[in-house]
Amino acid sequence: MAEIYVSGKFTGTIDNPVEFVQKLREERRKGLVPENINVAYDEDADEVHVEASRGRLRRPLIVVRSQKPMLTEEHVKQLEKREITWSDLVRQGVIEYLDAAEEDNALIAFFEHELTPRHTHLEITPLAIFGLITSLVPYANFNSAQKVNTGSKNQKQAMGLYSANYHIRMDMDVNVLHYPQTPVVRSVIHEISSYDKHPAGQNLVVAVLSYKGYNMEDAIIINKASIEAGLGRGTYYRPMVAEELRYSGGLVDEISIPNKDVKGYKSEKDYRYLEDDGIIYPEAKVREADVIIGKTSPPRFLSGMDQYRLASDTRRESSVTMKHGEEGIVDLILITENAEGNKLVQVKIRDERIPEVGDKFTSRHGQKGVIGLVVPYTDMPFTASGIVPDIIFSPHGIPSRMTMAHLIELLGGKVGALSGRYVDGTLFDSEPEEALRKELLSMGFRDNGVETMYNGETGERLPIRIFIGDMYYLRLKHMVANKLHSRARGPIQLLTRQPTEGRAKEGGLRLGEMEKDTFIAHGASLLLKERFDSDRTIVPVCESCGLIAIHDDYKKKDYCTVCGDSVEINYIEISYAFKLILDEFKSMCIYPKIQMKGKY
Repeated sequence: MAEIYVSGKFTGTIDNPVEFVQKLREERRKGLVPENINVAYDEDADEVHVEASRGRLRRPLIVVRSQKPMLTEEHVKQLEKREITWSDLVRQGVIEYLDAAEEDNALIAFFEHELTPRHTHLEITPLAIFGLITSLVPYANFNSAQKVNTGSKNQKQAMGLYSANYHIRMDMDVNVLHYPQTPVVRSVIHEISSYDKHPAGQNLVVAVLSYKGYNMEDAIIINKASIEAGLGRGTYYRPMVAEELRYSGGLVDEISIPNKDVKGYKSEKDYRYLEDDGIIYPEAKVREADVIIGKTSPPRFLSGMDQYRLASDTRRESSVTMKHGEEGIVDLILITENAEGNKLVQVKIRDERIPEVGDKFTSRHGQKGVIGLVVPYTDMPFTASGIVPDIIFSPHGIPSRMTMAHLIELLGGKVGALSGRYVDGTLFDSEPEEALRKELLSMGFRDNGVETMYNGETGERLPIRIFIGDMYYLRLKHMVANKLHSRARGPIQLLTRQPTEGRAKEGGLRLGEMEKDTFIAHGASLLLKERFDSDRTIVPVCESCGLIAIHDDYKKKDYCTVCGDSVEINYIEISYAFKLILDEFKSMCIYPKIQMKGKY
């Protein structure tokens, strides 16, 4: 006797679960039961689960009866003529949606010719097992699953044309590629998703070759002439925002050029770009610490009503300035109001980003790498026909990754470029590799994609032939200019007196346990004395009770809060974070006694 659960709740028992499940499915296909119900029979537990809850992932499949799909040629013709719609097919029971549980009870075929009497469903297209972005990866069925997933993730990070009206939008932290192209090797999804309207990469000549070790560990070598011709060139945009906030007592912020008597006034040089309204002008070239929007605010802490009268004289500086390590050109200025009706000023800064060493590139197969070296055009290897690659890709990225599609795309791109057509690389339904090889052979090239190449520096012929072809490469948004960070001295946190965290706050670079081990291994262990004293402090300690004592600078004397001033007090050097935890122990009524040894 099988138990029945409806949306996870026990409802009753049934004698013939298999017949019950079959009958419920038939009634769903006839439209007698709602379409969004799914039913599954768990044989091991002898339970029937009927699911109608929200938030389930469901996917459409073609129903198969006695080895024949319910979708006929007649249906397809009616769809093409727009006589019927998708919803009609679902209502007729030709297509049904399955969730994860019911899919366990189904046997699904990829293609119609694979159908056997045991099959219950047929995929609408094998492509449907992937999402939209994964379907853009050409020949993905030749890759390992892990790299198909990585390729999908990388495409989301590519620079491209994210929006046609980007020049009037105030989006945070965006990139636009200057010369995007549509790929030569493409899948059917490129047409369906109108990829031509928002491309995110460029077709480049790629040679699989090692070059002086500068492309080891996934790095790539890039041709300087290609960069000068516009390869991967883009613009980085970010907005700066200021608003006139209202405070209690009728006080408001004011966007204007601050007066010299304002608390925290910078220097006249910092305000040099501001116009009379306190806002910068378009096309101004700005660097870090330059003021973009001048603003003054009322004092932070008002202890009594009598101070409101003084507020106008004691305003503080709160201008919007360029952050540490940033530069750019003022692109667009927007003056409007926020929801409360207060003045809101937005300034968009743009910065041209030309590919440099350390910038990240990737193919659509998860073969990501940073630029290891930018090589002058004259030093790049070249083919017998004079073709110079834009990118040199390391051959060591292929064996362990097993991205065969990367190599097939190189071959397909070469065929497409030479014959002036797009190559279909749709998953499970692509142009066969053999056909590409034959076509390449007919155009006078070797069918395996290799060519004789010459050393650009010496002119000598390379002893082996090099695999070279055309490929769609993407430039990712991870750029050195946004991540470069170093510090000598700088701001510290109020609580722990340790350096602040993060690049934007001019933070310190953290040295952990494993980094400590590398210093010791290099015989530079004394360097740790310097590395670990970012919050060094000297404190007086009572010899009698072991608690931290007090130094009275006014009376020029030391005393202990517990023992008075009749005890010996010595100064020791400790980390301020240690002093902080001692104070926190005290707040929990734990007595942290410091026992000091002799000075010798």
